[in-house]
Amino acid sequence: MKIQIPYGKSQLIADIPGYDVDFIVPKNHEAVAKPLAVVRNAIENPIGAITPPQAGQRVSIAVNDKTRPVPHEDLLPPLLDWLQDCGIRHEHILFVIATGTHPVMPPEEYTWILPKSIVEGYRIICHDAYDDSTLAHIGRTSRATPVFINRDYMQADYHIVVGNIEPHQFMGFSGGVKSAAIGVAGKATINHNHAMMTDEYAKLGEYEANPARQDVEEIGRMMRIDFALNAILNGKKQIVRTLAGNPVEVMKVAIPQVRSIYQVPVNAPFDLLIVSPGGYPKDINMYQAQKALAHAALVMKDGGTVILCAACPEGTGSQSYETWITDTRMSDHQAVLERFKQEGFHIGPHKAYQISRDATRLHVLLISDMPTDFVRKLLLHPLPDLQAAIDIALRDLPDNPHIGVMPLANSTIPML
Repeated sequence: MKIQIPYGKSQLIADIPGYDVDFIVPKNHEAVAKPLAVVRNAIENPIGAITPPQAGQRVSIAVNDKTRPVPHEDLLPPLLDWLQDCGIRHEHILFVIATGTHPVMPPEEYTWILPKSIVEGYRIICHDAYDDSTLAHIGRTSRATPVFINRDYMQADYHIVVGNIEPHQFMGFSGGVKSAAIGVAGKATINHNHAMMTDEYAKLGEYEANPARQDVEEIGRMMRIDFALNAILNGKKQIVRTLAGNPVEVMKVAIPQVRSIYQVPVNAPFDLLIVSPGGYPKDINMYQAQKALAHAALVMKDGGTVILCAACPEGTGSQSYETWITDTRMSDHQAVLERFKQEGFHIGPHKAYQISRDATRLHVLLISDMPTDFVRKLLLHPLPDLQAAIDIALRDLPDNPHIGVMPLANSTIPML
C-alpha cells in the first residue's frame, strides 16, 4: 500500500507491501466558505458575558508564534474592525507575540505570522520569558505557581487572546487563556505549571480534572483576560469554526466540537505506527515534533516501533534541551529518566524526559533534516528516508501485525 504523509512543507511517499494498514485521521470537515465573515459574526455574537473595550482604553492582544498554525490573516482584521467600532485607536493597540519559552522571533520574521498591514501599522513586541526585566509579578495561584507576566501586556486596560483550539499532550487542549497565561509568562511560571505534566490527569484530551490546565485558567483570571478569539481548524489548517467571547465559556463550547473532529477510535494497539506531527509548522523543530511521539505512544504495544517523520528545519528548538541531552552523561534513555528525576522538573530538559519516557518501551526511528550524528546525540535513531525506515521495521514484525499511519498526530486524540 502506498502512503503519503506531511513532512515540513511537502510530503513523504512510501510503500508498505503486503499488509493492511489503518489510518488514524481526524474527521474531514470542510473549511468555511467566507472565513472573514464567520470571524466577524463570532465577534459580534460572543459566547458568555463580556464587556467590550471602551474608547480611550489601551488594548493588548496575545498572538501565537511561528510554531502554531493560527490563521491570523482571517482572525485579526475583523477583530481590529471591532476594536475600531468600540472606539479604540490603532496607536492604543499592542500585539505581543506569545512565545512562552520558545526562541524569541526577530522583527524580520513577524510577517511570517502576521499580515504585512498589521506589521507596518501597529506596535508589536515579542515576548521573552527569560528576560526578568520585562516581567511583572502578579501573585501565586492556589497550586503555588508564581505568576510572572509580560509587563507591557499587563499594563493595557483590556486583554485579548487569539489562537486555535486543538488537543494538547498534557494540557488537555490548547486555546482560551493559554495563549497568554503561558505564552506571555516568565520561565518560572511556565516551569512550575508544566511540572504538573507528570500528574495522572495532566493528559491528552482532559480539561476539567487537569491540574496543569486548571492552573492556566487561574492564571488567566489573575491576568484579567477579557476576550478570547479562537479558531477550530481542519486537517488542512483551515477554519471550520470560530468562537469568541468569555475565555472559559469559549473553551466549554469548543471542547466537544474539537473532540468530534480529532478524537479517533483505535480497535487495538499497534505493532508499527508511522506518524507525522502534521507538517509545517508542527514539525518546525523537535520541541514541537515530540508531541506526535507522545500521542502515538498511547496506542502502541510495548516493544512496538514508531517511525516519526518530522523535518525539524530549526533543529531542537530549545538550547536548554539540546545542551542537557547532549551531555556525555546521557548515554541512554534510562540515564535521562534517572537524571531528570534527580534534578527535578526544568523546562527544556523536560522534552528529553518526554521522549525517553516513550522510547524506553518503544523503538523510535526518526526521519528528519537534522544531521545524523546530531540525531544520535539526541538518543534517537536516524534513517535516511521513510522507505528505509519501513523496510527495517517490517523485518521485526510479528505474525498478523497491526500497522497504522497517523499523519496529523499532534492534533489527533487516538482512543483505544
